[in-house]
Amino acid sequence: MNKLALLCPGQGAQFADMFALAKQDAQAASFVQAALSHQIEQHTLADALSSPNLLFNNRYAQPLIVAATLANWQALRDHLPTPDLIAGYSVGEVSAHAASGSLDVQAAVRLATTRASLMQACVHAPQGMLAVSGVAIAELQDFAISHDLHVAIITADNKAIIAGLADQIAAAMPKIASLPGHEIARTEIAVHVASHTPLMLAAVPGFAQALRDTLMHETEIPVLAGINAEKVTEPATIRSSLLAQMTQTIQWHACMDAMAENGISHALELGPGSALSKMLQTRHPQIACRSVADFRSLEGVALWVQRQNES
Repeated sequence: MNKLALLCPGQGAQFADMFALAKQDAQAASFVQAALSHQIEQHTLADALSSPNLLFNNRYAQPLIVAATLANWQALRDHLPTPDLIAGYSVGEVSAHAASGSLDVQAAVRLATTRASLMQACVHAPQGMLAVSGVAIAELQDFAISHDLHVAIITADNKAIIAGLADQIAAAMPKIASLPGHEIARTEIAVHVASHTPLMLAAVPGFAQALRDTLMHETEIPVLAGINAEKVTEPATIRSSLLAQMTQTIQWHACMDAMAENGISHALELGPGSALSKMLQTRHPQIACRSVADFRSLEGVALWVQRQNES
């Protein structure tokens, strides 16, 4: 039997027109209008959407990504089969739980807003994230520790994102090329908080309270916890996994392996962007992968999923 997984992205691929496809659906368009009116400090999310500076500002980026992902899901869900599994990357894990039905979509946007604000308050000196490829994870972990950095997200056996203070990342960058490995590359990421590291510890109490204050339901659609790729369906475990991933390494490679182990035959990334679908296709070529970002219409997305479901 063919099985569908949904992929919910984190920050990095946001763009000004990322709600366009969802607005083709009336219900999703209503959600978008409400979400974009959400006020953060002196700006609304609509203001941030039209400002290149604010679009990649952590305070606005996290709720915008969650809103865009869930807008696409609302526009598509009545035209797709029930997903068998959902996985969310970084703040996308909040989106994943809303897509599973465990929390309300507007509550998810509010939760992402709180998460972003609490994390931003942990930035007392400039922070950053750096993608490194071509180095074995064990080697990269030792390197990070020796330079007061942290492995934030593991995406493959030789690919990860390290995070920490911006000065320490800058000092470490020239040394990465000399590490043992093959075709070593490094790329700065447009995220300016050291997510999924102990530098976010001060955000934990506030986010724990926000999670307790958010109504959640048990769901029949499991979500993979980013910290260990375990299936999560119950409110208590949802809260604990979302809290833990603020300060602990995201095991995204394990999440992709869990999809394969659970017999996923095709995966749809809800967007914006297509990084997750490309990563999954590379790691598990037998899984057919596409992103909503690949299509010009909602009908095109639904038709592709239907074909995969029937093949």
